[in-house]
Amino acid sequence: MRTARRLAAAGLLAATALTALTGQATADDTPTATPTATSTAGTDGPPTEAGTNFLTATVIKQGQQATASASAGDYLYWVVPADTGQNVTVKATVTFGSGSGAAAKHGASTWQLDVYDGLRRRQPCRYGAQTRTAAADAATVELACTLRPVRAYADTWSNDPLRGAYYLRLTALSVPEADLGQPVRAAVTATSHGTAGRDAVDGSVAPVVSANAPDVAPADGWAGTWWSPRWLWTGGGGLLAVLVALGAHRLARGPIRATSRQRPHQPDQPHYPRDPAGYGS
Repeated sequence: MRTARRLAAAGLLAATALTALTGQATADDTPTATPTATSTAGTDGPPTEAGTNFLTATVIKQGQQATASASAGDYLYWVVPADTGQNVTVKATVTFGSGSGAAAKHGASTWQLDVYDGLRRRQPCRYGAQTRTAAADAATVELACTLRPVRAYADTWSNDPLRGAYYLRLTALSVPEADLGQPVRAAVTATSHGTAGRDAVDGSVAPVVSANAPDVAPADGWAGTWWSPRWLWTGGGGLLAVLVALGAHRLARGPIRATSRQRPHQPDQPHYPRDPAGYGS
């Protein structure tokens, strides 16, 4: 009797252990959801959305027009690379309503385009209307901002723009309460011109790029840190200095005359009469 009970208890324990192991194996084989990076369709084409802060800014390329649908009162963020010597110009256009006109707009609004460098320092505009007020009957409002030349190195106390990522922020400063939430469509474009020759400096720093946007880089890569057109100007200036020195030496010395080497003058020797042949023999 006791033997039968022990066998039954042992069988029950074995069944329980087998069930637990089976359940654990099933749980281990079940796939779990893992977070993945957000991807947008058509990465080769221009972006059609914008971020809402610095961390979620949409990466765009220079010369590429990025668009986004939003609501009045939203903050829209993009990020674009800028390299040494470039003069970056950013243009933004805000279209009110769904694109059919200004029927959905009820009052005047003020819009602003801000540009920040990789250190999130707001950069002033050399020229361009970065803040504009749109009238009540306006269908669009256009903004523009041209930055100072991007530098490869700057002192720690200065606010000079450094090469790296540049954040573009488009927002409305003043919107009537009745217009908040009205649909708008934004389009931004960043272009640049210039080289690193005139604005080249001694020294360089690595491009200031945030870890949240590691793909921010020019299409052909970042410029080198040692070469700049200043080397050509330096070599040309040195050659010109040598030519000027030779010319000054020639003028100071005067013309060079070729003279033949002559023997020193010797006085005439006196002539004495010769003795006749056979004299004194």
